[in-house]
Amino acid sequence: MIEATDIATVLRTLADPTRRAVFERVAGSDEISVVELTRGSGVTQGAISQHLKSLKQAGLVVERPEGRNVYYRARPEGLEPLADWMGHYGAFWRDRFANLRTLLKEIDS
Repeated sequence: MIEATDIATVLRTLADPTRRAVFERVAGSDEISVVELTRGSGVTQGAISQHLKSLKQAGLVVERPEGRNVYYRARPEGLEPLADWMGHYGAFWRDRFANLRTLLKEIDS
């Protein structure tokens, strides 16, 4: 079962550049195995597995075991806390820019 995560968990998880690169590779494919993620990454399979474990705990990826392989796919809704947080600040800046635009029009008159 996937638990809801907060913004701090998502940010902490994606703060690591290697983990972020792993997430980007998972997100860029329909499904990808640990073996495929390890190839060409310069990181050991054990390290990739640890990064995937962190991503899974943060709700950013889900796994599907099949025989000896485990396949991962991105869970876009795991990014919702981050998107919500950024959306809040997007509205904040839109309001500020609208105020600035009004002020500049008043000055220009």
